Amino acid sequence: QVQLVESGGGLVQAGGSLRLSCAASGSIFSINAMGWYRQAPGKQRELVARITRGDTTNYADSVRGRFTISRASAKNTVYLQMNILKPEDTAVYYCNADLRSDSSSRLSTYWGQGTQVTVSS
Repeated sequence: QVQLVESGGGLVQAGGSLRLSCAASGSIFSINAMGWYRQAPGKQRELVARITRGDTTNYADSVRGRFTISRASAKNTVYLQMNILKPEDTAVYYCNADLRSDSSSRLSTYWGQGTQVTVSS
């Protein structure tokens, strides 16, 4: 069984910063990629940023240049540094991981419970 636990959300004023963390634990053989998605009220969940095992990153156009994704592979942890936050960044942020639980298992996707980020104007 695999768990993803996010932390670091909260309330911040526009222009401020927050850092989200997500730690994966449990039965993990290898992690192919981890990422952050977000879902605002009334909207679909969207990709924010993603990082692969080879440290290739990709970002949503709306956050490129303001957000930075990084990882600590030894800790199975991914971070999202969010700077110059805007009210439109307000959403529940979800951690995501594509991983194998053992050497013979197929790649599976896991999600965290989500953490609220609220940016006031």
